[in-house]
Amino acid sequence: MVFTSPQWVPQLPFDPPDSLSISEFMLNEQYGRQPIAHSRPPFTCGLTGLEYSAHQVKDRVDQLAKALSKELGWKPNQGTEWDKVAGIFSVNTVDTITLSWAIHRLSGVSSPANAVYSSSELEYQLRSSGSRALFTCLPLLSTALEAASKCNIPRNKVFLLQVPKQISGSQDPPKDIKTVDQLIQEGTSLPTLEALRWEKGQGARQTAFLCYSSGTSGLPKGVKISHRNVIGNTLQISTYESSARERLKQTEDRHDGTEVALGLLPQSHIYSLVVICHATLYRGDQVINLPKFELQSYLNAIQRFKINTLYVVPPIIINMAKNKKMCDKYNLHSVRGLFTGAAPLGEETAEELQKQYPAWEVRQGYGLTETATVCCMTASDDIWLGSSGSFLPMVEARIMSVDGVEITGYDQPGELVIKSPSVVLGYLNSDEADRATFEDGWMRTGDVAVVKKSPKGNEHCFIVDRIKELIKVKGLQVAPAELEAHLLTHPAVADCAVISVPDEAAGELPKAFVVKSASVGLEENDRMVVRNIQKHVEKHKAKHKWLKGGVVFVPEIPKSPSGKILRRMLKEKDKEARRQKGPKL
Repeated sequence: MVFTSPQWVPQLPFDPPDSLSISEFMLNEQYGRQPIAHSRPPFTCGLTGLEYSAHQVKDRVDQLAKALSKELGWKPNQGTEWDKVAGIFSVNTVDTITLSWAIHRLSGVSSPANAVYSSSELEYQLRSSGSRALFTCLPLLSTALEAASKCNIPRNKVFLLQVPKQISGSQDPPKDIKTVDQLIQEGTSLPTLEALRWEKGQGARQTAFLCYSSGTSGLPKGVKISHRNVIGNTLQISTYESSARERLKQTEDRHDGTEVALGLLPQSHIYSLVVICHATLYRGDQVINLPKFELQSYLNAIQRFKINTLYVVPPIIINMAKNKKMCDKYNLHSVRGLFTGAAPLGEETAEELQKQYPAWEVRQGYGLTETATVCCMTASDDIWLGSSGSFLPMVEARIMSVDGVEITGYDQPGELVIKSPSVVLGYLNSDEADRATFEDGWMRTGDVAVVKKSPKGNEHCFIVDRIKELIKVKGLQVAPAELEAHLLTHPAVADCAVISVPDEAAGELPKAFVVKSASVGLEENDRMVVRNIQKHVEKHKAKHKWLKGGVVFVPEIPKSPSGKILRRMLKEKDKEARRQKGPKL
């Protein structure tokens, strides 16, 4: 049974163009974007207020492309995209996406790297991607130069994006390293670039972004995302959300027009890259950039810029729920809704936030780097906490059993398999991974999902967990995410992760790693707190889900920058402790 978008979702206004670059699609009004004259400034620095109008951004893309063409020798219609790969290793800036669009104007590839990478991690990506140039920012310059040197990227091919003094300090950029601002200024006096001359279908088969998977297991893989992938998902999101808003306007007095959105999530991550930096700007919205999450600066930005929509990940929601007193000190009345992704948001956590902010729309979406990005998302008029929402237009989904049999009904878990115009080209130099993941246009997600019908009659997708992370207790399956969401409702738990540990009788057992909340006093006995947490689970969950593998207190839970729990690290620590037969963790 193939699941598709609800009947109320219209078809796309036109098929995603297959011979168009992302920059032309985003900066040309003939493809349905909000008119540039009626758009808000695309990006605003949440620390300084620096911003450029939509017209200025369009000009900056053109000027930067001209300067890069001269500086790097890249011509729009010469060579392949793999001759023009640029790494971007920076915190969010007002020019990060401007830079990517300028690279696309030259028919090149933008390869964003996470700003938390070490030198060796960055080196791996630069070498794997074949990057010929590197763009970074002053706080990350030493790491960038070290990695670039090891990859034979000369110093004169390293450039700097501007960041506010609050994070760069009083240090001035080295005089021998050009900034993006300087390049843009140089571009104003350079001749006009020749137009891109693409063949039919080139936008569908040419890589625009080379993003690297989060690497929760093994080395990260380069994911080849085409121009049409990003264009397609931008149209899918826009069509879906516009229709939902129109439906809601029929029953409520709704705001109609452009909005102000939070741009906190790293623009190197696919969620931010497509949902915030393309779908949001296509609607003419404004994005308030922040370089990293700090609760106070986050709340201050919401208050100062009157942000309407918060694009976040579950750890930020948990942080807000656990720090209600701090949140109450700020005026957050501008917020109409919150959208979360990158990792599942449990129903209990969503309910806790909804109680704290009953007027907010708490919405969730689901997608992967390999589906660039969103496959399903909550509609404003059909919110079902814990659900990842309904499927977007042009998305087809199947649920497959572990035996490879297609599931044809509701409420039956299995692997989610997706077909969409946003499903990517594949992995870079990894035929084996391609064969295991992609087949005839379908993508195996590796995630366990259940399709249910909402009270309003629409099909909703619930993500249960990763297939590889399910815990099997005497043949019964336990989803770690379900237990984690429940544990977070306990006042003693600030954060947590659940893994499987081997057991002779049961095969596997759930074991919890817990970060204690500040409410737990120093005088409280750990054994008593552990037992209290275990009872909390036993009171509400079936016996096979009880924490018989134990509860362990740790200072922090290892996670990827997008909030995904790195269970392999906990499993390795647990395995090593058992091997040494030392004290339990």
